[in-house]
Amino acid sequence: MAFECQKSAGFCKDSRVIVKDSCEKPTGGSSYFKLKGKAVGIESEKLEFDLEKGDTTSLSSKQLGCRNVPLGCRSITDLPPAIISEILNCLDPKELGIVSCVSTILHRLASEHHVWKEFYNERWGLPIPAIPAPVAATGFSDEKSWKDIFVEREFRSKTFMGRYSMEVLHGHTEAVRTVFLLVSAKLIFTSGYDSIVRIWDLEEGLSIASSRSLGCTVRALAADTKLLVAGGTDGFIHCWKAIEGLPHLFDVKGPQNHNTEFRLWEHEGPITTLALDLTRIYSGSWDMTVRVWDRFSQKCLRILRHGDWVWGLVPHDTTIASTSGSDVYVWDTNSGELATVIHDAHVGKAYALARSHTGDFLFTGGENGAIHMFDVTNRHVDTSTQLVGSWIPHSGPVYSLAFEFPWLVSASSDGKLSLIDVRALLRTRKRTLWKRDSAGQHVGRSIGVEPPQRMLHGFGSNLFGVDIGLDRIVCGGEEGVVRIWNFSQALETERRARALRGIRLENRMRRRRLQIEMNTKGGGGGGGGRSDRCSVAAKKTPMNSDNVSVWHNKRGVSGKLKA
Repeated sequence: MAFECQKSAGFCKDSRVIVKDSCEKPTGGSSYFKLKGKAVGIESEKLEFDLEKGDTTSLSSKQLGCRNVPLGCRSITDLPPAIISEILNCLDPKELGIVSCVSTILHRLASEHHVWKEFYNERWGLPIPAIPAPVAATGFSDEKSWKDIFVEREFRSKTFMGRYSMEVLHGHTEAVRTVFLLVSAKLIFTSGYDSIVRIWDLEEGLSIASSRSLGCTVRALAADTKLLVAGGTDGFIHCWKAIEGLPHLFDVKGPQNHNTEFRLWEHEGPITTLALDLTRIYSGSWDMTVRVWDRFSQKCLRILRHGDWVWGLVPHDTTIASTSGSDVYVWDTNSGELATVIHDAHVGKAYALARSHTGDFLFTGGENGAIHMFDVTNRHVDTSTQLVGSWIPHSGPVYSLAFEFPWLVSASSDGKLSLIDVRALLRTRKRTLWKRDSAGQHVGRSIGVEPPQRMLHGFGSNLFGVDIGLDRIVCGGEEGVVRIWNFSQALETERRARALRGIRLENRMRRRRLQIEMNTKGGGGGGGGRSDRCSVAAKKTPMNSDNVSVWHNKRGVSGKLKA
């Protein structure tokens, strides 16, 4: 192990951490989990955590009686920091939140632990615009901790199941083929058959700038705060550098300026997909190649050749995933070698591709209207061992996918958008997806077709591009308009609805309490008097031979019965 510890077990009254050399579960009911060859357990007066199973068990104080307490270790703070850090690193966000409720000491340790930053980075990446560089380096800000930032972002991710408002942006004269959402700058980039790149304000929904005609259909867009790239059917990659001080970053409407604008050309066919990272530009084309470009020297560094048209690509770290024909590929960009291939991922073409922020999972959309989720952490070629989940939400081809944890959004030719929450699949995949059989091989669970969590309508024809960011979904299609689904007010609306429900419940309970007080007030003046009157009326009512009370009708007998 990376640290040393005593062989004796340490306990304290409020919170106890046990460190043992044996991984066997003791007879006293204590719970342990394996940690680099050691067994570590967390106990408290009320909770016991079995981290290997992912559950909690309530225990009484008698069951957790102090025993074998060494004089030198009576608190969790007496343990080496490495042990505490390793224990907390084994928890997911939900379990870490439960641990923070055990005692004040664990609350402070769990709330200030650096793992919250790792949780945020794994799901959404570091919020560079929101957190300055010195803060990002230390992991904390003066106003919010990483736990607060994580909880707020996690809470915002639930807005896509709430109410929304839809805005329609007019400006394009023909179909919109591609959309790109740059959340950090609050900008939307769109283009299509009219050969013009348009920039929109995300908050106001207004057109900021539009480029001159590029002379071809623009099928792909990508941007960050430093560079904007667009690719079309002429095989060129049109690039604009950001201008310092310009609110919308890029001057696309002016004449060609060689200082801020350049073009890349080596593809021999239409460009279908583009992507950026900090140092490189990635492009895929119908010439069956993916090219890797250097952003600064503007030279092609590597060519990855496929056997069919390239439809989509997504880079991550030193790998790049691509779809060609019906197959999915994962390449090593440093060596140019093929790391993983998934044959026949779809029946027909695999048009759309998205990737999780960690790079472990791929999402593909196909010509058959299906969406698949693959695990690419294990470098295998067998498709059956990599498929995690499947959905068939559309009746037509899926042309575009976008992913922001935990939501996967798809756009199809049937004019609908589907929202899929993959959180449960990721949790299942992490804990129980793979099991080892007697031969020591991995065996996967049976994969069923899952339904989407939500479907969005609004288009009557083909949808070609979609993107998601924070509380917005942007989509473009054959109608030539851009639609924005705005979920920013969903949380406030839900809070107001909950407040109204709480007020109604409180009023109902207040009326019930008043009624009870009125019935019980004065002994016989309330409910008791009413029961007495009922008993007196029962005594005066005549009885028939069967001892059944005969209650006379005040309205009398009808004329028909008298006759």
